[in-house]
Amino acid sequence: MAKDDFYDTLGIAQTSSADEIKKAYRKKAMQYHPDRNQGDNAAEQKFKEINEAYDVLKDDQKRAAYDQFGHSAFDGSGGGGFGGGGFADIFDEMFGGFTGRTQSGGGPARGSDLRYNFEITLDDAYRGKDTRIRVPTSVGCDTCGGTGAKRGTQPTTCPMCQGSGKVRANQGFFTIERTCPTCHGEGRIIASACDDCNGSGTVRREKTLEVTIPAGVEDGMRIRLSGEGEAGARGAPPGDLYIFISIATHPLFLRNEADILCTVPIPMTTAALGGTVEVPSIDGSRAKVTIPAGAQSGHRLRLRSKGMSGLHGKGRGDMYIDLKVETPVNLTKEQKEKLKELQAILKLQDKDSRKSTSPESEGFFQKAKELWDNLTD
Repeated sequence: MAKDDFYDTLGIAQTSSADEIKKAYRKKAMQYHPDRNQGDNAAEQKFKEINEAYDVLKDDQKRAAYDQFGHSAFDGSGGGGFGGGGFADIFDEMFGGFTGRTQSGGGPARGSDLRYNFEITLDDAYRGKDTRIRVPTSVGCDTCGGTGAKRGTQPTTCPMCQGSGKVRANQGFFTIERTCPTCHGEGRIIASACDDCNGSGTVRREKTLEVTIPAGVEDGMRIRLSGEGEAGARGAPPGDLYIFISIATHPLFLRNEADILCTVPIPMTTAALGGTVEVPSIDGSRAKVTIPAGAQSGHRLRLRSKGMSGLHGKGRGDMYIDLKVETPVNLTKEQKEKLKELQAILKLQDKDSRKSTSPESEGFFQKAKELWDNLTD
């Protein structure tokens, strides 16, 4: 006979709160309690139904399972397409393995992923590079073919878990699933272990790999080599190898994404009179740069498409030249005298002309003078 809906049994709506469920249960339980209805078999049956309904609806997780699957969540009838697994299987599907169960079968674990730190030059990052790396790792044992069993033998199915890697035990309402203690979750047993790998199916070895560094790669990027990590135990799939790229400091260039920055010192005379200088670029060529007369330190010039290669062939960035005016040092006595003569000429010109030869200096000290005057007022 089909069971009544648990909400109908307690006389409440499906949206009822926990307090409303408890209140309804107490009212119904008092009404149909056997002590108040001695000899009434119908009341006794109703009392059992009330307790069954309350036992489910007072528990948030059981209630969620009931709301989705109805009575089949608890009676093991296989309702809802769960193949007769009952509440434990439904609980797994709803709550993501809360009970410790997993959907995958037993077997050796996949190999671990590996990290390899690889430093390259900025030139390598610009051009790209094919190279070889040597990675210490674990590989499948050649002697046993990765099975872990002695040559001429094979692993056998675990008799306790029948190859699933898990065993179940009923504890009251729940079915608890644990890793099989006999095979430790692998589903197989090795009677005679391989002498070379001691049953693990893997041995330590240094592996040489071909690696392609793409042009335009940036500092901190990683390259994934699928299946080149640690070998899995006893024939399980290997992990992956992740190569983390770092780019060494360049003596002349500073990179900013796809652009290249270069600070170029120029003589004071070139800065004053103007001229041209040759600067190197990341592609190895030379570029002529025109210095405007009166250039100051920090003046920036731009060379289009002279920067880094774009990743995946997406063009090139730009190169920026930051000028740095160099003050003469190690002057001779004669040179110092010449500079003093020039200084006197410039001062005289500044006095007689509306255009200063050092407008930034004059502007700064004029503002400083105004500041001092305001402080003394």
